[in-house]
Amino acid sequence: MTIRVRIAPSPTGNLHIGTARTAVFNWLFARHHQGTFILRVEDTDLERSRPEYTENIKSGLTWLGLTWDEGPFFQTDRFDYYKQAIQTLLDKGFAYRCYCTTEELEQMREAQKAKNQAPRYDNRHRNLTPEDEAKFKAEGRKPVIRFKIDDHQEIAWNDAIRGRVTWKGSDLGGDMVVARTPETDDEAFGQPLYNLAVVVDDIEMNITQVIRGEDHIANTAKQILLYEALGSKVPEFAHTPLILNHEGRKLSKRDGVTSIDDFRKMGFLPEALANYMTLLGWTPPDATQEIFTLTEAAEKFSLDRVNKAGAKFDWDKLDWINSQYLHKMSPEKLVDLLVPFWENAGYPVDIAGDRPWLESLTGLIAPSLTRLANAFDESRLLLTETVSYNEQAICQLKLEGVKEIIEFVLENVTKIENLTEDSAKEIINQVTKAQKVKKGLVMKSLRAALMGELSGPDLIQSWLLLNQKGWDKNRLEKALKVI
Repeated sequence: MTIRVRIAPSPTGNLHIGTARTAVFNWLFARHHQGTFILRVEDTDLERSRPEYTENIKSGLTWLGLTWDEGPFFQTDRFDYYKQAIQTLLDKGFAYRCYCTTEELEQMREAQKAKNQAPRYDNRHRNLTPEDEAKFKAEGRKPVIRFKIDDHQEIAWNDAIRGRVTWKGSDLGGDMVVARTPETDDEAFGQPLYNLAVVVDDIEMNITQVIRGEDHIANTAKQILLYEALGSKVPEFAHTPLILNHEGRKLSKRDGVTSIDDFRKMGFLPEALANYMTLLGWTPPDATQEIFTLTEAAEKFSLDRVNKAGAKFDWDKLDWINSQYLHKMSPEKLVDLLVPFWENAGYPVDIAGDRPWLESLTGLIAPSLTRLANAFDESRLLLTETVSYNEQAICQLKLEGVKEIIEFVLENVTKIENLTEDSAKEIINQVTKAQKVKKGLVMKSLRAALMGELSGPDLIQSWLLLNQKGWDKNRLEKALKVI
C-alpha cells in the first residue's frame, strides 16, 4: 500500500504554527514511508477565504521546506464530487431535508439551556411526510441537508497515537448538517459543509492516514459514519497533541504569535523552526538529539513516538535551536539574511559595494545572535558615522586624564594608513605607558569614545571596522568636544 497523507488548511488566515506543525508531521510520515504528501486547500468558506491567505500558506510551507507531491487542490473546484455524494446519501436514506428555521432552532436551544441540557438538534424533521415537505416549501422555506446519526450507536477507532477511541452517537449533537440551504430555486441543495467535503476529498484522493490535531476528534467520529455510509474504507486516524502556551492553554493570538510569517519576521531560520516543530509532540529515538534536518528526522519518525499530552511552546528552546543554526552559518551566507533586518530598522546598507565590510561586521556579531532580528541591536553602534553618548559614557569621558588618552589615540591612529589588530593593541600599550594609567581606564575610555556606550561587541574588532570606514577619527574628535 502506498502511503498518502495530506495537509488541508483553510485560507481564512495566514499559515498558523499549529497547522504548520501538523504539516511537518504529515511530511515526515510520508517521507519516512516513501509516500505521497498532498496539499489541499479547504476553501469552501467563501465569505472568509482569501487568495492572499492561500499564497501565504503555500509560501510558508515552501519556506519551511515542506514541499508537496500533489496539489494544491481546491475544494471550490470539486463541488460536483460533493453534490454526487450528497445525492447518494439522500438516495440511500442516510440523509434528509430539514426545513427548520433559524428561529425554531434558537427556541430549541433556549429550551435545552433552560433544562441544563447540552445543545443539540432534536431530529424533528428526520421523518417528514411528502405532505410536510410540500407545506414547508409552500411557506418558502429552503432546506439544509442533514445526515442521520443514531444516538444509540457507538463509534470506535484505533487511533495511531491515542489507542482505542470511542464515542457515543448521542454525544454528537444530533443529525448533522452536511449541506447549507440552496441559494437559488433550481438547486437541489446548497454549499457542502466541512465534514462532508473532507470525507469525499479523502476518499477521492485515496488518503490512507489522516494526521491532524486532537481538536478534530469529535469530527472524526462523525466522519467515520460518513465513510461507512458512502461505502468507503475508513483511513487510519492519528490525532496529534495541541500546542500549548506556558499556562497550559491552547496557543493563540494572545500569546503574541499567530502565523509562520510572524516567526520569519522575528528572525527565525526556516530550518530551525522546522527542527523545533518536530519536537513539539514527537520524541526522537535518541532523546538527547535535538538538532536535525527534516530529512534526518524523517528517517526516524513514527507515530508511536508522538505524545498524547499537549506540547508546551518554549520560546527559550526555540531561541537556542535557532542560535545553533546561526552560529554554524558562514558570515558570507549570513550577511544576506541580515541585510533585510538592518534595512527594516532604518539602516540601508550597500550589500554590493560594501560586502567585505558587512561580512566582517557579521562575523563580529554572529556569536551573539539568537535571532536574525537581533542583528540591529548587536550592530547599531557600528552602522553610522557618528554616535550619541549615553550618560555612562559621558561620565567616563569626563574622568581625569581621559582627555589626554583620547588625544594620544587620535594622534597616533591618524599616522596609520590601515589599522590592524596588532597596531591597535600597540597604540593602547603606548598610551598606557605614556600617560602612566591602567590599561582598564584606557580600554573603557576608548570604548566610550568610539561606541558611545560602555558595553558592546569586542572593542578591538569594532575599532578596526570603524577605521575601515574612517569613522573612528570622527568619533574620537566628537568625544573630545564632549569632554
